[in-house]
Amino acid sequence: MIEIMDTTLRDGEQTSGVSFTVREKLSIAKLLLDELHVDRIEIASARVSEGEAESTRLIAAWAREQGFIDRIEVLGFVDGGVSLDWIASSGCRVVNLLAKGSLKHCTYQLRKTPQQHVEDIRTTIAQATGMGIAVNLYLEDWSNGMIHSPQYVFDMMDALSCGPIRRFMIPDTLGILNPDNTYAFCCEMIRRYPDVRFDFHAHNDYDLAVANVMAAVKAGVHGIHTTINGLGERAGNAPLSSVIAVLNDQIKTPNGVVERRINHVSRVVETYTGVHIPANKPVVGENVFTQCAGIHADGDNKDNLYYNDLLPERFGRVREYALGKMSGKANIRKNLDALGIDLDEESMRKVTERIIELGDKKQTVTSDDLPYIIADILRQDVQETRVHILNYNLSLGQGLHPVATLKIRINDADYEETASGDGQYDAFMKALRKIYKGQLGRDFPMLTNYSVTIPPGGRTDAFVQTFISWEYRGQSFKTRGLDADQTEAAIKATLKMLNKIENMQ
Repeated sequence: MIEIMDTTLRDGEQTSGVSFTVREKLSIAKLLLDELHVDRIEIASARVSEGEAESTRLIAAWAREQGFIDRIEVLGFVDGGVSLDWIASSGCRVVNLLAKGSLKHCTYQLRKTPQQHVEDIRTTIAQATGMGIAVNLYLEDWSNGMIHSPQYVFDMMDALSCGPIRRFMIPDTLGILNPDNTYAFCCEMIRRYPDVRFDFHAHNDYDLAVANVMAAVKAGVHGIHTTINGLGERAGNAPLSSVIAVLNDQIKTPNGVVERRINHVSRVVETYTGVHIPANKPVVGENVFTQCAGIHADGDNKDNLYYNDLLPERFGRVREYALGKMSGKANIRKNLDALGIDLDEESMRKVTERIIELGDKKQTVTSDDLPYIIADILRQDVQETRVHILNYNLSLGQGLHPVATLKIRINDADYEETASGDGQYDAFMKALRKIYKGQLGRDFPMLTNYSVTIPPGGRTDAFVQTFISWEYRGQSFKTRGLDADQTEAAIKATLKMLNKIENMQ
């Protein structure tokens, strides 16, 4: 069983622009331990701020009540016991002690010899033990140490591995490793120190964090560090969602994380941070369980030919079938089935054609848009098309009245007019009235009601359905138009009205 230590609340908070409130930190701690069942969480850095101290005390009090106190960890420093006092006063009992894992860091940042650094670490460990605080040791910059000063790393391990340290944490601090040297370096550490428990901590600077975690686990490390949504400094850390999928599917490594809660926790953290999850991010991205191509939906209908082991239900999600210009009937059928709508073949053909047409205007037609499209296609009156809008131009400027220029064909004759109005559609209608009343000498229908509806969700690219009621020669009727643009939807409804009155002549 591999241990999962999540450091969203410590390393993840080093993401540029991210700072959790006290209550948000407590909420995330509960989600990580109660819902996801990660083994341990790192919740803070000692001595950072009073807000950090308050959140640490609050989490520690909750963890003590729940029996989780030994699964709560705080980053501390070799600073003469100041960090240890801070951790003890917060009610925590585990310190992740930051030491130097490369000769360069030891020499140029601490300005100490390796022997002096070892003695300082031993002193701090003794203080922690005397205070009842368990110690894990971070070897900061370990990956550079293994590349440029491996003997320094081994000397540190030789000096400290027999002491009261629960785990040695070997981080790729600058994200410089690849799967090959991650595996080689981890194997070397485990071969030399078979009785030591090692955690591997990956950063994602080369987009290799998850691959490096996989290599470290194959080499035999005992624990790995993750963050929710890959939060972390620079390019971030190994995202828990991808790591769990790889552990479960690629290398069959047992762990205690509850997969079906991953997406929920990811969305909560997304809300708290304001850092949006990319739509194509594995496991938790908006689009990763959406089939777009019609051939894929067709294959799914034929024994799930385009499924892989990453079934969305595992992560509390559902598979979706996108609607757009790449859609075929199979995509549309899948969405209709979900909505409980059954169409005959001719209606399906019409709906498919309209979706492809609309898909050229926007990237995706959603399932929420589908009932609107069906209504627009199947409820419109069957009539001869005698009026065609050949072209129109709408202009809008600050402090100026909108202007519309319209060219229209009525019964094979072309007409053109320009007008201004209080809005773009108003300008369009005034240009149209000029043609009918001024050029044709005909009466024109009266608009009696105008309403707009959009699918739920508040998307700015949602399809707009415009209903317009008209009165003409004592008759009342209604037309509708559908488009991603509200003005175009109204114009489409108006064109249907024009054809209706031509067929009434």
